[in-house]
Amino acid sequence: MIVLKSTNEIALMRQAGKIVANVLAELKERVRPGVSLLELDQLADALIRKQGAVPSFKGYPSNDPKVPPFPASICASVNDEIVHGIPSARRLKEGELLKVDVGACYKGYHGDSAVTLPVGAVSAEACRLIEVTQACLADAIAAAVAGRRTGDIGAAIQRRAESNGFSVVREYTSHGVGRELHEGFSMLNVGKEGQGMLLRPGLTIAIEPMINAGKYGTKVKRDGWTVATIDGKLSAHFEHTVAITEGEPEVLTRQE
Repeated sequence: MIVLKSTNEIALMRQAGKIVANVLAELKERVRPGVSLLELDQLADALIRKQGAVPSFKGYPSNDPKVPPFPASICASVNDEIVHGIPSARRLKEGELLKVDVGACYKGYHGDSAVTLPVGAVSAEACRLIEVTQACLADAIAAAVAGRRTGDIGAAIQRRAESNGFSVVREYTSHGVGRELHEGFSMLNVGKEGQGMLLRPGLTIAIEPMINAGKYGTKVKRDGWTVATIDGKLSAHFEHTVAITEGEPEVLTRQE
């Protein structure tokens, strides 16, 4: 079911988004060689709660009844890991690529955002992958206008990624967000212009292109959560929670 938000509901999501943006800004300052993923998770948890929210991810149920709920407050995925990485005592190393995904629930409404961060000096390929994935998200947001369709968003992402020699993950998608972390619908990050669901004011979407340096195929690691590239090549991930309005799209998780 598609859920359109009222002005008051979007105001609450804007606050949730601000909390998420604040946490990501602080984590960016802390990411360096030698820092553990667990340290970043503990910091994020404390910052989310300090701002009057609760982590959206902690305790989130798996689709597989054999896999326990997600145990952490952030997703921390390194190098070939795409999304849903579980933070551990593992310490970051120079040259690695870290994807940090943060969700916060404020007064019953979620904000969801992710960034890809270089750990120290990284390869030229890693830098280009980060730049292109950021551009994919920017193109997607520009296409998220009332009267257009979800296929326009997917097409914008796909065009940018593939024209630069990268691939777009298909198995994991952008999604509706609001009272639920994943609310109402999933949206492929590939598509054709003019196709798909109509974008209407009040719709809120977590737009999150996941772009691979190699093939777009994925695999899930033994922990049942961490998703990695099928060929072991690098992946990048950026995400914003976006509200469709009567005019330009509003990014609810933008860092000031």
